[in-house]
Amino acid sequence: MMINKAILHIMDFNSDVCVFSQKEMDFSNVMLSNFLVKHLERIQKDDAQKHGEFKTDSDFLPLLQRYNNGEIEFVEFSTAVAQWLYHEISISDILESTDLLVVDYLVEEQPYIALLLMVNKAEFTHQVYNDDNVIHNEIINHFAILPSASQRVGSYAIINCNDYSIGFVDKRRIVDGKTRYVLSEGVLKCTSTISAKEAVKIVNKITTKIAEDNGTNATIAVTKAKTYLMEKSEVSTSFSPADIGREVFSDSPFMQSQFESKAEEAHLPETIELEKEVVIKTSKNHKIKTDTGIEINVPAEYFEDSRYIEFINNDDGTISIELKNIGKIINK
Repeated sequence: MMINKAILHIMDFNSDVCVFSQKEMDFSNVMLSNFLVKHLERIQKDDAQKHGEFKTDSDFLPLLQRYNNGEIEFVEFSTAVAQWLYHEISISDILESTDLLVVDYLVEEQPYIALLLMVNKAEFTHQVYNDDNVIHNEIINHFAILPSASQRVGSYAIINCNDYSIGFVDKRRIVDGKTRYVLSEGVLKCTSTISAKEAVKIVNKITTKIAEDNGTNATIAVTKAKTYLMEKSEVSTSFSPADIGREVFSDSPFMQSQFESKAEEAHLPETIELEKEVVIKTSKNHKIKTDTGIEINVPAEYFEDSRYIEFINNDDGTISIELKNIGKIINK
C-alpha cells in the first residue's frame, strides 16, 4: 500500500466550528503514516462492507472524475466532499462532531479514494497549569479524541478510481424522523447491496429455522450450508441462495420451497457476491452450544464424517453427541 495524499477536515458540532484544511497532511511522519495504513488495511479487508454503484444523479462521481483527470486539486476535491458531509450531519437529529479523513492511495497499483468518518470521542487526559509560577496538574475532559489505529472506523467509503466501484460501511441516522444514511444516500448517492458477512449470516439463520420447523437436525443443516459455501468459493465469486436450499434440503422439495420463500422475505438477491476470505472466516468451524452449557468448536468438514462426530437421537427426545477417534485431549 502506498499513500499519495491525505487531508483532514474538522466538523466540531460541540463548539459549532467547521475547519476545512487548506493543506495536505505531512505523512512523512512515521507514526502518522502507520496510523493511516493500519486503518486503510482494516477497511480494505472488512467483511461487513457493503458494495454499491453511483446513481445517475450523483454529484460525487463527476467531482471525482474531475479530480482523476487533473482538473481540480486534491484540497479542492476533498473540501467539496467535506462541505456535503457537514450539511448531511447538520440536518441529522443527533449532531456528532466528526473529522473527515480523505486519502488518495494505491493497493497493488490500483488507485483508491477513501473517506473515513472519524467520530470524536470524549476522553479524559491530563493538563498542566501554571498559576502564579505554581505548577499543578489536573485531569480534564477532552472532546476530540480520534479512533486509535487498533479501533474500527464506524463509517467509511472506499472508491476504486478505475471502475468507480464502491465499498462502504454506513451509519443509520435520523433526519426529520426518517432513516437516512449520510454516506451512501447523502454524499455519494449510490446503490447498496448486502455485505457478504450479512448474507452468510442470514442464510444460516434461514437454514436453522427451516430445519427446526421440520424436525431435522439444524446443526447438520447449517454445516451443509457452510460446506457448500466453502466449496463454492473455490470455483466461483458468487452464489445463489436458492442453490444452497436445494443442496442442504436435497431430500425435501417442500423444505427447498420454504427456503426460497424465506430468502425472498429476507430480500436476499438472486445472486450474492462470494468473498473467499469471508467464507473461510465464517464457515471453517462450527460452534455448538447445548442447553446444558457445553460448547464445542468443530471443523465444518467433520460434521458429515461419522468417523469423527455422530449425533444420536435418544428415545427420551434428548440428543447425544459422540466424538470419535480422539488420540489426545489438550486442556486450554
